[in-house]
Amino acid sequence: MTTLDRRAALLLMTGAAAAPGLALGQGRAFSFESVKARAKALAGRAYVTPPPPPPQVQAMDYDAAQAVGFYREKIPLWGDDWGIELFPLSRGVPKTVTIHLVENGVARPLGYDPSMFSMRADSPLRSLPPSAGFAGFRAMSRDDRGEWLVFHGASYFRSPAPYGQYGLSARAIAADTYAVQPEEFPDWREVWLEKDAQGRLVIHALMESAGIVGAYRFVNERDGLALTQTVEAAVFFRRAFDQMGMAPLTSMFWYGEDRAQASPDWRPEIHDSDGLAIWTGAGERIWRPLSNPSRVVTSVFSDENPKGFGLVQRDRDFDDYHDDQARYERRPSVWVEPVGAWGKGSVRLVEIPTRSETDDNIVAFWTPDAPVTAGSAIDLTYRLHWTDDAPPAPDLARVVATRTGRPGQPGKAAVVEGRRVAIEFRGGELGALRKAIDIEADVTARNGKIQGLSHYPAAQHEAETDTLWRVTFDVAPDGAEPADVRVVLRQKGRALSETWTALVFPAPAGN
Repeated sequence: MTTLDRRAALLLMTGAAAAPGLALGQGRAFSFESVKARAKALAGRAYVTPPPPPPQVQAMDYDAAQAVGFYREKIPLWGDDWGIELFPLSRGVPKTVTIHLVENGVARPLGYDPSMFSMRADSPLRSLPPSAGFAGFRAMSRDDRGEWLVFHGASYFRSPAPYGQYGLSARAIAADTYAVQPEEFPDWREVWLEKDAQGRLVIHALMESAGIVGAYRFVNERDGLALTQTVEAAVFFRRAFDQMGMAPLTSMFWYGEDRAQASPDWRPEIHDSDGLAIWTGAGERIWRPLSNPSRVVTSVFSDENPKGFGLVQRDRDFDDYHDDQARYERRPSVWVEPVGAWGKGSVRLVEIPTRSETDDNIVAFWTPDAPVTAGSAIDLTYRLHWTDDAPPAPDLARVVATRTGRPGQPGKAAVVEGRRVAIEFRGGELGALRKAIDIEADVTARNGKIQGLSHYPAAQHEAETDTLWRVTFDVAPDGAEPADVRVVLRQKGRALSETWTALVFPAPAGN
């Protein structure tokens, strides 16, 4: 056992929440109900702009921030197999988050102390006052497997679970994302950290912006490398909003196997997620492949009491990326599981044009039908599963690839209008039905015409253990707007696959 492990074990045995020598303020009684009450009270008052960060923070550019490390012996809170490290302020993340430690129902604020960090002798962080606070925190594994949860910047948080590779992010709320009004980005203002009786990390957080105040509680359950967060949210609004996004997920899709034009990069595919999965309240499983459109596109999937939705990285084959640094095949998926009845609303997908893998251009969230007005509030509970895919439906085949190209049949005269679409389904009962003659491809298009429909089991390779079915067709949009297409494999009316749905735009000029 290392010196650090012995010190941490001693703290746990003595019941101490904080490492020796930490600058802790006066304790106050604490509960999540007190955070919600404070959020509600703040929402009834005019917004007060937080004070600017100390001037030293402006000197903390990227290189200076990268040169700062955290001394692990200064970890302020240990769980059974985790500890909390803190981030100092920097030019990139200059807003202060007040960190409190909670033990036995008492919360104590943690003051900034330069001795927590390794830094150069001339680092601007050395002269920050104790009131400067922190930029965020991360949860680290005791066995040095690395970090497994990070809260750092605005109201974002993310995890590398279950494959140890960061990708998409979650955040508290998405307010008017590409809606009528400009988007509003709340920040975490205060965070309360505690270890509960089961040894889990519990995070309470107060979020605020000019029009929004929210109280959040995260209970973090780890199962091996997987992570499930149970989230309670109570959000209060100072003003009206056009589109409120709850349980939002933010990701990146530059291009995948469906490339209408020449690839902009040598790597075959570049994306953190390749599809939106939805499990509707009626039980339908929907798969929407992500795209990098030429203009901002918002897709609305109306529903009542959904069973879940998520942004998924389904393609796990390294050969489809060939990137041994970014490791896109290891990027996490996140599944949002509602707890209780969410009522009527819609899952919304916003796709934003990008020319780079550095831009997050995909957002998915739940929007309640009830309008958000000044003085209104939303209470939601849900679970976030950081996992490999959406929950399985063993009897349904999954969509594993979507490809498009010029319309028409190979070897025949080219068709001028429309796009050729090829969808690949794998799994479920398709293997047993490989020779069935009563399987149908149910294909419909709103604002478009379907021609040349074909479906068949693809040739099975020696290494394959299940059957791949391919559905191909041409779709010609009626005018300049895209065709809204839905595809599902059926046998005597019974669904054999997920429902594939996508917007098929008119062919680009020259294609």
